[in-house]
Amino acid sequence: MATVNNFEGVTAPPAAAQVKKRTVVAWSLWDWGSAAWNAVVTTFVFSTWITSKSFVPKELADAYDTSVAAKDQVDSIIATHSTWISWGSAAAGVAIALLAPILGSRADAGGRRKLWLGLNTGVVVVLMALIFFVVPDQENLSRNVVFGIVLLGLGNIFFELASVNYNSMLNQITTPANRGRISGIGWGAGYLGGIVLLFILLVGFINPDVGWFGVTSHNDINIRAALLLSAVWFAVFAIPVFVAIPEKPADVAHKPLGVVGSYRKVIADVTRLWRTDRAVLRFLVASAVFRDGLAGAFAFGGIVAQGTFGFTSSTVIVFAIVANVISGIATILSGFLEDRVGAKRIIVWSLAGMLISAVAIFAFHDSGALYFWIFGSFLCIFVGPIQSASRATISRLATPNNEGELFGLYAMTGRVVSFMAPAMFGLFVALFGRQYWGVLGLAVVLAVGLALTLPLHFDAERTREAR
Repeated sequence: MATVNNFEGVTAPPAAAQVKKRTVVAWSLWDWGSAAWNAVVTTFVFSTWITSKSFVPKELADAYDTSVAAKDQVDSIIATHSTWISWGSAAAGVAIALLAPILGSRADAGGRRKLWLGLNTGVVVVLMALIFFVVPDQENLSRNVVFGIVLLGLGNIFFELASVNYNSMLNQITTPANRGRISGIGWGAGYLGGIVLLFILLVGFINPDVGWFGVTSHNDINIRAALLLSAVWFAVFAIPVFVAIPEKPADVAHKPLGVVGSYRKVIADVTRLWRTDRAVLRFLVASAVFRDGLAGAFAFGGIVAQGTFGFTSSTVIVFAIVANVISGIATILSGFLEDRVGAKRIIVWSLAGMLISAVAIFAFHDSGALYFWIFGSFLCIFVGPIQSASRATISRLATPNNEGELFGLYAMTGRVVSFMAPAMFGLFVALFGRQYWGVLGLAVVLAVGLALTLPLHFDAERTREAR
C-alpha cells in the first residue's frame, strides 16, 4: 500500500473536468436504498419491534398497566432482549473486523469491486426477507428473538462489507474540490430515502387496522410485511450503481494472495502506517471510536424511544420520518460546508452536539415523550455530518489503487472497537437494571471519540490534496 507522510504524500485520482450528475445520482441511489437496512431494520422498526411487548408473555403484557409486579417483569425482559441485541452486534463487529480489510484489498487488486458490492448487497436483501419468518409465537418467544438477532447480526456483517466497496467508489465519481459535497449528497440521500420508505410503511402497513393487501396486526404480520417490502426497496435502488459506474480495472501488478497472505498484507500495511504515517492511523482509531458511538445511537435510539419514553410502533415511525428529514438536510448542507471549513470542524462540532443531546435524553428519561422528541431531534442534526465527513476524509487519504484497502482498514478499525457501544449500553443496563442507563453508556463512547479527535489536524490533509 502506498504510504503517506502526515497527509502530504496523498495522491488523488486525476480530477475529471466535470462530474456527471447522472453518475452521482446513480451512486447516491444505493445510499437511498440502504435506508431499508439502516432506518427500518437496525434503528426504527425491526430492532424496536423485537425488543417490544410483542415478545413478552401475553399475560404479563396485558397486566403491564395494572400490576407493578408485571411491569417490573416486562421491563426486565425487554432489558434482557436489548442486552442480547448488544451482544449480537458486538459479535458481528468481530466478524467484520476480520473480513473487511482483506476483502477490500482483494477487490481493489482484482478489479472486482462491483462484483463484491453486488454479492454482499444481495445477501443483505435475502436476510431482510427472512425476517418475515420471525414470528411472536407465545410458545417460542425466546427462540424467535434469538433467530431475529442472528439475522440482524449477519445482515450487519454483509452490509458493512458491501459499504466498503460502495464507499471505495467515491473517488471514481468526485474531484478533490467536491468530495465532501458529493459524500454529503449521498449520505443525505440515505436519510431522505428513509423518509419516503418509512412513510410508505407507516401508511401502508403499520398504522392502519387493515393495511395494503389486507394485512393486519395479527401475529404482527404488518411489521413483518413492512420488512419484506423493505428488502424489495433495497434491491431495486441498488441496481443503478452497477449500470452507471464502470468496474475498477484490475491491478496488473497484483499477485493473487490466499487468505493467510491477505492477512499478512493487512498486518504489514498497519505496521507501515505505524512506522511512517501515524497521523493516518490516529484518524482511523479516533474515527473507529466515534463511529461506534454513532452506530450505538442508530441501534438503540428507537429501542430507548419505545422502551423508556413509551413510544408506540407508529410513533417511532413518525419520529423516524422527522429524524430523517432533519438528518438528510443537515448532512447535505454540511457537505457543502465541509469543502470550505474542513472535516475536523464538522466532526468536532457534531460530536459535541451529540454528547449534549445524549446527556439530556438521559437526564429527562422520566419527563415524558416530549423530551425525547426535543433532544432526539437535536441529536439527529449531527449524526449524518460526522459520517459523511469521515467517509470523505478517508477517500482523500486513498490513492487510486488502494481505496478499497483503506476503506477496508476503516471498517476494520471501526469493528475492532465495535464492541464498545453495544457493550457499554448492555453493561449500563445490566448494572442499573433500566434501559435508559444505556444512553449514558453511549455518551461515554462518544466522549472518548471526541477526546481522540481533538488533537488531529484534518485541514492540513484537505489543503495539500487540493494542491
